[in-house]
Amino acid sequence: MSHNHSHLSRRAFLGTAAAIAAPYIVPASVFGRNGAVPPSERIILGGIGIGNRGSGVLNWMLPERDIQFVANCDPQKARRERVKQMVDTRYGNTDCALYADIREFLAVRTDIDAVLSTTGDRWHALAAIMAMRAGKDVYSEKPSAMTIAEGQAVVETARRHRRVYQSGIQRLSEGNFTFANELLRLGYLGKVHTVRAHIAPWDAAEMRHDWLPEQPLPPKEEMDWDAWLGPCPWRPYNAEYTRGGWRNHYDFHTSCIGEWGAHTFAQCQVALDLWKTSPVEYKYVANDSGDGMVTTFANGVKMVLERDMAGKIWHGSCGVRYEGTDGWVAIADGYSRCEVSNPAWMGDFKKLVDDYMARTQRPMNHVRNFFDCVKSRRETVANPVMMHRTMSSVHAANICMWLKRDLKFDPTKEEFVNDAEANRFRSRAMREPWTI
Repeated sequence: MSHNHSHLSRRAFLGTAAAIAAPYIVPASVFGRNGAVPPSERIILGGIGIGNRGSGVLNWMLPERDIQFVANCDPQKARRERVKQMVDTRYGNTDCALYADIREFLAVRTDIDAVLSTTGDRWHALAAIMAMRAGKDVYSEKPSAMTIAEGQAVVETARRHRRVYQSGIQRLSEGNFTFANELLRLGYLGKVHTVRAHIAPWDAAEMRHDWLPEQPLPPKEEMDWDAWLGPCPWRPYNAEYTRGGWRNHYDFHTSCIGEWGAHTFAQCQVALDLWKTSPVEYKYVANDSGDGMVTTFANGVKMVLERDMAGKIWHGSCGVRYEGTDGWVAIADGYSRCEVSNPAWMGDFKKLVDDYMARTQRPMNHVRNFFDCVKSRRETVANPVMMHRTMSSVHAANICMWLKRDLKFDPTKEEFVNDAEANRFRSRAMREPWTI
């Protein structure tokens, strides 16, 4: 395959410009005139495993004027080509290069500064780790780790290679959710004693351990099944897996708790300023989903898992509710404004959100926060530690449901207290060569 390497990345531009010894007529766009972003300020972006959700994120990214998307990697040919069509249409050319093998993609495309990774759950941590080791910054969809050990590896890789990382927990960069967090942080609610986190109202915590019936394997150039499975145990090919049917299978998923808890646990823990830790106690509930499970942080604040099938706590998806001695606030997707116990608080909405943005230097735009941090090397709002610690809460809640008993967790040691059986679930075997 021939690949177009005509695009100048930020890392390559200065060296290329310095090598020009003879007089040369340079287009105004190189210097950023006429509204263009000069190559030295442009972020060269690639994609890994972009499907339906990933296409939505990519459409969110492409209008950013300092972004240039140049290549996409996916083991499924049809998905690779859909992304190419979308990108080439956007840019009015045919330049987007395609790769089937992530190892080739990361090794060959040394011009790429950052990657958008929107694979299925099983690949999130491994793809991020491989990309960071190759010198790329990473925007990874959630849930961004399948196990506690994977989360630890993402944190360590980002630290060691000094990479910028953003988990796709985009509600941390939305005005309504930020306002709710600021009400809690600034003491409007009084002493907060309980936060409630939405878990997905479908599937179960106890996932399937069987596999779908085997079907004839497509040609490798159409579908590289080994690469699609990645670190998971070998399973017979079935096309349903590749159409989203991997959900609710233990090998591939983080359960109904992880599906939305990846968002809502993070929202709660960031609001409480407990994003560098996890609850220390998990109380088993005798149902199939974890609905009503009470988890408790070391400071006594309780985080309760809620399915809320009847819409009594919030309406919409990925809701959170914070409750204190002086009132409460609730927010979920689709709200035009937060629900609050004291309507007068809403008069402070703009001030609180504006003050948050000024204090943190973070916009109400999750992908823009990532790109800003790629340039500044500052910490993103959904940084590796925040992702890992909140996903550890998800994993611990799952393990509590699987073992059907209460658990105690030590966030400092990152292990369950005096419980060898629970501790075995902190990691999973990874299939060669797809290991960390």
